[in-house]
Amino acid sequence: MGRQATLKVRTVAIGADHGGYPFKEKTKEFLAGFGVQVNDFGTNSTDAVDYPDYAHAVAKAVGERQAEVGIIIDGAGIGSAMTANKIPGVRAAACYNVALARNSREHNGANVLTLGSGQNSFDEIREIVTAFLTSDLTEERHKRRVGKIDSVEKQYRK
Repeated sequence: MGRQATLKVRTVAIGADHGGYPFKEKTKEFLAGFGVQVNDFGTNSTDAVDYPDYAHAVAKAVGERQAEVGIIIDGAGIGSAMTANKIPGVRAAACYNVALARNSREHNGANVLTLGSGQNSFDEIREIVTAFLTSDLTEERHKRRVGKIDSVEKQYRK
């Protein structure tokens, strides 16, 4: 009951490039313990691929509300966050520790978590993912600020 009692989401889109593939597979196993629906957008091996393709697929699923949140793992997590943030409705955050993951959800309404396989151990990633999935945007002052982020995005939509 522990983790599931505080879980804030039911569906997760996940993807990775070749560098993040091993951690993606371990993360999927870990997520199975939460009882969430996991949609895997690849890659499916350690053969070299381009991270923007997988970041785009995951972010698109979140932006189109096919999943509540997304998790993308590449070498650093930065390029995937940049790619994901191009999708309307996505607020992606590259998080390297639990405090950033929690803050990204509670203060910024992040709906995509990007991780760096070269930046964290899997034990750290497990804790970061847990913080991300068990936190939520609840305070009105933060909701107001996220509303302003959304307003900026709307100004530039075509």
